Amino acid sequence: MEILELILHYLVEATIPVFELIGVGIIIASGIRGFYSYVSRKPDTKLALAKGLAMGLEFKLGSEILRTVVVREWTEIATVAGIIALRASLTFLIHWEIKEEEKGIDAD
Repeated sequence: MEILELILHYLVEATIPVFELIGVGIIIASGIRGFYSYVSRKPDTKLALAKGLAMGLEFKLGSEILRTVVVREWTEIATVAGIIALRASLTFLIHWEIKEEEKGIDAD
């Protein structure tokens, strides 16, 4: 049983940075694409940027959820819980903004 726990620990520790990197990459790519769309004066710039940010935050949220598997102390758990709550609320707000923006596009 200890071997399985050790394997799980190393697997999670290796996966967390991968998810973080994917999330950061998506956010950077979305920002660059959003800047290009803004300069090109494309009408759906805000919507495309919001969708990219939401996707990047989803990966970062996934890495924080995985981090809860390996934390052992209550202070670490509280810190991770706070980060999860913050990222989840940001994701919720971005999804709300996407819905509002899509309503505005449908109304036009």
